[in-house]
Amino acid sequence: MSLSQGIHHLGLTVPDVKAASEFFIDGLGFKQVKEVSAYPAIFVSDGVIMLTLWQAENPEHAIDFNRKTNIGLHHFALRLAESVELTELHEQLSKRDDVTIEFAPEALGQSGLQHMMCRIHGNIRLELIKL
Repeated sequence: MSLSQGIHHLGLTVPDVKAASEFFIDGLGFKQVKEVSAYPAIFVSDGVIMLTLWQAENPEHAIDFNRKTNIGLHHFALRLAESVELTELHEQLSKRDDVTIEFAPEALGQSGLQHMMCRIHGNIRLELIKL
């Protein structure tokens, strides 16, 4: 029997905590839960998962993550609500300056699911999955 029951929250270090929180709030409909200016950090949630967005101390000297050469977070995936159309969300995100689409919606192997991959503020890879 597993001792855990899913992710409580995920912490991401970003170059601009305000810009990153705006992506999740404006782009994906998250709500801001808390802000701690002493860290600085902004906590956002979609009602299921909470993301802690941490401000990088010296972002101009930070090294972007490379999924092929670094150890660490390769990407994270969010399951979309039933009411969300992945193709429409793809169109909306394609228009944003803070998003780079890695690939458009496509089948996720033989699973019957659809997914897409993008890079958000801080070069963080985000996969969006439609059940």
